[in-house]
Amino acid sequence: QVQLVESGGGLVQAGDSLRLSCAASGRTFGGVAMGWFRQALGKEREFVAAISGSGGHTYYADSMKGRFTISRDSAKNTMYLQMNSLKPEETAVYYCAASRNYGLRYDRPYEYQYWGQGTQVTVSS
Repeated sequence: QVQLVESGGGLVQAGDSLRLSCAASGRTFGGVAMGWFRQALGKEREFVAAISGSGGHTYYADSMKGRFTISRDSAKNTMYLQMNSLKPEETAVYYCAASRNYGLRYDRPYEYQYWGQGTQVTVSS
């Protein structure tokens, strides 16, 4: 079992930066693939970024490439999402997730067994 707790959300202006954190506890954090998703009001959950269990591979949704950076610190059992140049349309609840699957489709929510409670990110224009 893995417990995930997100933090770092808040209200920012368009063009600002924000760093989200996801603290994991429970089973061994290392080797577990992790991802970030977001869900805006009235919309489906959307893939943002993911990182492999080793941390050696990262994956991003096309619209986030070059602006968002995902990373993990296994010593701290924590994953991060650095978000730069935020846009108002990126206002959403951001969730972190963990998967024990091998060869998973990183951008598919159903691949992830563990989810945090989410943290609200609001970007004003």
